[in-house]
Amino acid sequence: QVQLVESGGGLVQAGGSLRLSCVASGRTISLYTMGWFRQAPGKEREFVGSISWSGGSTYYSDSVKGRFTISRVNTKNTVYLQMNSLKPEDTAVYYCATKTTAGLRGGIADFGSWGQGTQVTVSS
Repeated sequence: QVQLVESGGGLVQAGGSLRLSCVASGRTISLYTMGWFRQAPGKEREFVGSISWSGGSTYYSDSVKGRFTISRVNTKNTVYLQMNSLKPEDTAVYYCATKTTAGLRGGIADFGSWGQGTQVTVSS
């Protein structure tokens, strides 16, 4: 069982940037596609993006494409989410998760282990 811990969230003004980290322990995540999700108050958890096990391929939701970048350093068992040009609508708790099915796309059911999340608040 892999444990995931997200960090790096906080309060930022619109147009600003944040980098979230997701550190894994318990087992290596180097063979997993990893994903990021977010959940705003009163809304369902939504897919943000994913990265292949090698880091060579990424996939993003339309709402963050061009602004967010996912990367990973397998030797550190860590995945990152660089968020630029942040908007108030990006305010949410952000989660990382291991993908249990093939490919980069998927919903909540396609992901297994989850972190506890980190809060991102973007002020206008």
